[in-house]
Amino acid sequence: MANLTIDFDALQQAHWSSQERSNAERITDFVQHLMNDHDFEYVQKTYGNAHYVQHNRNIPDGIAALIGYVQAFAKRFPDYTYDVKRILADGDYVTFHSHATINKQHRGNDKKGLNIIDTWRLKEGDIVEHWDAVQPLDTFMRLYALLTGGRIRNNNGVF
Repeated sequence: MANLTIDFDALQQAHWSSQERSNAERITDFVQHLMNDHDFEYVQKTYGNAHYVQHNRNIPDGIAALIGYVQAFAKRFPDYTYDVKRILADGDYVTFHSHATINKQHRGNDKKGLNIIDTWRLKEGDIVEHWDAVQPLDTFMRLYALLTGGRIRNNNGVF
């Protein structure tokens, strides 16, 4: 599989402060290695933070739990990729608006896959919190979300 690469240079904004740029670069590195490269060892080594709070109710807290979740998904769908369309940065918060697909031939087709808004909070360079909103775009992904989305694995709430 040819890895999809997040084009940070094209997505960065001139008005960001140096802290916002640094935070956005950190999240870009994290997401690139986790979601596109599936380099789980790198993610654990670089970002393995015991204080990571997950607000997606289907994923337990902690980077290791997130890695396990994405690893299982990528094993089932090895061509899974996460195409970042825009990056928003506001102080300690970084938001990605992305298009995730599970089949290589669906990349770039906005009628397939998932529309995802992810927001992370960083504290002193550590990724400490995550929220998301996921919109399935096709029948398969709607069914997949329906079948897998009901199990609550943390008590953090969505807000």
